[in-house]
Amino acid sequence: MSPPKSRIKKVDPLAVGRDKLVEFKAEFFKALAHPIRIRILDELRDGELTVSEIRDHLDIELPNVSQQLAILKAQQLVVARKQGNNIYYSCVDPTVFKLLDVAKKIFSNRLADLQETLNQL
Repeated sequence: MSPPKSRIKKVDPLAVGRDKLVEFKAEFFKALAHPIRIRILDELRDGELTVSEIRDHLDIELPNVSQQLAILKAQQLVVARKQGNNIYYSCVDPTVFKLLDVAKKIFSNRLADLQETLNQL
């Protein structure tokens, strides 16, 4: 008598890849889901800055800046390098700025739609 055939679930590699991509996107957008983190990234458009420089540009308390930088760093959106007593932060992939620009464009489009609606009243 032969052993019963076990039910082996076949894994679709494309489905696994899609699932991982969806999970990556969700985590990525979570990392962007705070106004201070977006402001920090905008400040880093022109190059690296120290934590103190970011604090001064944004007029935010140092612990808040550090906390938000830690989240961006954990999601590999920024990288830090130490030089002397300073830690310099920069954006890992400048493509993120294009994404922020697209979000700004979407916002502008919504404002234009709202303005058009108001004008029709």
